[in-house]
Amino acid sequence: MKADRLVATLLFLQARGRVTVKEVAGELEVSERTARRDLEALTLAGVPVYSQRGRGGGWSLVGGSRTDLTGFTQREIGALFLAAGPLSASPELRAALRKLVQALPAPMRPHAEAASKALVVDGLDWSRAAVRTAGGPYHDALEQAVLDRVRITLGYADPDTPPGRWTVDPLGLVCKAGRWHLVAATEDGLRSFRHTGVTSVTATGEPARRPEGFDLATAWQALADGVERSLRTATVRAAVHTDALPALRDLFGDRLRGPRPRADGRHDIEVDGPSLDVLAARLAGFGARVEVLGPPEARARLARLGRELASVHGQSAPGPTVPTGDSASRRDSHFPLGTYYVEDASVPGITAKDTVRPPRRRPRQRLSPTMTLDEGAFS
Repeated sequence: MKADRLVATLLFLQARGRVTVKEVAGELEVSERTARRDLEALTLAGVPVYSQRGRGGGWSLVGGSRTDLTGFTQREIGALFLAAGPLSASPELRAALRKLVQALPAPMRPHAEAASKALVVDGLDWSRAAVRTAGGPYHDALEQAVLDRVRITLGYADPDTPPGRWTVDPLGLVCKAGRWHLVAATEDGLRSFRHTGVTSVTATGEPARRPEGFDLATAWQALADGVERSLRTATVRAAVHTDALPALRDLFGDRLRGPRPRADGRHDIEVDGPSLDVLAARLAGFGARVEVLGPPEARARLARLGRELASVHGQSAPGPTVPTGDSASRRDSHFPLGTYYVEDASVPGITAKDTVRPPRRRPRQRLSPTMTLDEGAFS
């Protein structure tokens, strides 16, 4: 629409100070003739826009004039305030929203204020446990380092390594499934750091070096692809009962392949995971509903888990035995569906190391000549 183009042209003039017809045409993706007509229309509408001919000429606002016009549509304003509402605990964001409301045309203000109150984020799951979505105690310091583009020294420890110190160039922040990560350049290439693993942040006073042509979304995708590959380094085959399939799909997502019907009424599946130890621990929670068929190492790990559980719980007061058979196992298994999963976020402090022997730490995986993976960054 022409009205939208005129608003965009005016905002472009404010941002650039002086523009040529060719620059306006390129910015708005219109012909130069249309761009010239729009600039002339602004003049006729009383906007203090004038043109200057000759070398270094162009169109500009008289005396650097500015307008409070934001150029937002009502739907855009609604979307912005809807997204910002749950985050407005930040004093800086509250102040910014107040200023933006005042800059809006009066008819739009009630809509914006209603949108800011139309969404609630509940930080507790159904077991009343806090969902770990915070960025840790150093989230603000990492955010400021990214904005200031200053090199920092991190104290950092992940679950599998002793604490260490890294001098990095912070490049951006990413929130993955409720957990914040810093993407930074290191001597070994690009790497991600979980905010909850950061134990200290110290500014060095040196400017951060930003790789030429760096794009945060592209860099994060490369890091995420590496993590995805690390989650598919082991595969097991299993025969499962039909009623276990929904929970298995929730647990493994697209790392579950199948199911394929069997003659005995069960289904064949294949699932991928970071190691046979982790896969065995996660499948053990399904009890008799899942029979691992291979590889033999996975069956041996499950047998070892069974012996460990029996040694711990076998001396307690006797309870009902685990029945055999399809219908009985579905009704009375000692391992209810969906429980005892390794790294269940609803059970604080429980990790893979608490239930299975962790595999020997592998060397950091190189994603490319310039990118390396922070092992466990998504745990």
